Amino acid sequence: MSFFILFLQKDLLFIMSLQIQHLTKKFGEQTALSDINISIGNNEIIGLLGPNGAGKSTLMKSIVGALKIDEGEIIFNGKNITEHEIESKKSIGFLPENNPLYLEMYVKEYLQFIANIHQIPDQRIEDVIELVGITPERSKKIGQLSKGYKQRVGLAQAIIHQPDLLILDEPTNGLDPNQIIEIRNVIREIGREKTVLLSTHIMQEVEALCSRVILIHKGHILQDCPIDEFKGRFESLEEAFTSYTQDATAG
Repeated sequence: MSFFILFLQKDLLFIMSLQIQHLTKKFGEQTALSDINISIGNNEIIGLLGPNGAGKSTLMKSIVGALKIDEGEIIFNGKNITEHEIESKKSIGFLPENNPLYLEMYVKEYLQFIANIHQIPDQRIEDVIELVGITPERSKKIGQLSKGYKQRVGLAQAIIHQPDLLILDEPTNGLDPNQIIEIRNVIREIGREKTVLLSTHIMQEVEALCSRVILIHKGHILQDCPIDEFKGRFESLEEAFTSYTQDATAG
């Protein structure tokens, strides 16, 4: 019986795309994240919310291995990312808020560079260029692109290797309304087969894409629940967000 229970527990760990257990991260004397526990399954699009300085970026950078955590563990597809760092990074895509790009490179040249790192065939480059809507810009230098198109190139590099987990920090930043709709459709399509963690200050974005919300405030999780439950009695997500964070500050 104990063997059967252990088997089920191990199987559950594998089914859960991402498990964060008792994660704590400090910068000197300041605690950026305190005892964070999150379980994320496959095919979920989750909104990561919080005021500026709440710990969202620290959490995302910890998941992708850009920051070393002080306590706890992050398990991705059943494996500890600290112990399997290279393997884990192959299955994670990340678009940071300040999208780092090589401005002197041409769009296709840059994506070819990223594809070579992941040993991806050329056809995938063409597919991604079409998917994110940068076909007309493919022969331009990245530095010549508008902010919106630069954001699309950043999204292309994040998904080119078809990661199991996609982490997006303000993915529609700088886009016009039509571009926002197009990128939302891309994210929604990815979320049918992959896991997406979406950090944004735009509540309409969360309402349009996410089935679940995680609210972080001062390094602690205030809410982790379905979006309807998060909204609850409030008129809007903005009102709910304000109430939860103000109550926590007052407390």
